[in-house]
Amino acid sequence: MPRPASATRGWLLAMAALCVAAVAAALVSQYVFDMQPCPWCILQRLVFVGVGVLCLVAGLFAAPAARKTVTALALLLAALGASAAVWQHVVAAKSASCNLTLADRIMSASQLDRLLPDVFEARASCADAAVNLLGVPYAMWSALAFVVCAIVLIGVLRRSA
Repeated sequence: MPRPASATRGWLLAMAALCVAAVAAALVSQYVFDMQPCPWCILQRLVFVGVGVLCLVAGLFAAPAARKTVTALALLLAALGASAAVWQHVVAAKSASCNLTLADRIMSASQLDRLLPDVFEARASCADAAVNLLGVPYAMWSALAFVVCAIVLIGVLRRSA
């Protein structure tokens, strides 16, 4: 039976892998299936990268206090990602334009849309990006992935207590 620290590391690394898979799926959707992203889609990509990096860092920390702190930050970011996905589905998808929305301003301020346009450049309006995958709105798949991350991260924090 694995030690608690190694099990915790395993869960954290699994969540980092889930985040990488979510971004990879978004890129496949964009470049293979021509599902162009809006600013809210791109913001969620950035949040997945952030959660993944934090989970990876937390999994590498040996000190329990540091692991808990970074895991809590990842949990907060996952909650924000889920909120962004729900906002995209409920509000932004019904809007013809995403210009100057919070997502657009965050991505512009990050400069990632200029530094890595193949990954972080918005190429569609929110209404045009509102597509379904297997009958479920794409934003809800994103929200589900963030919720899974959040649930696992809560479990990691509870186990570390």
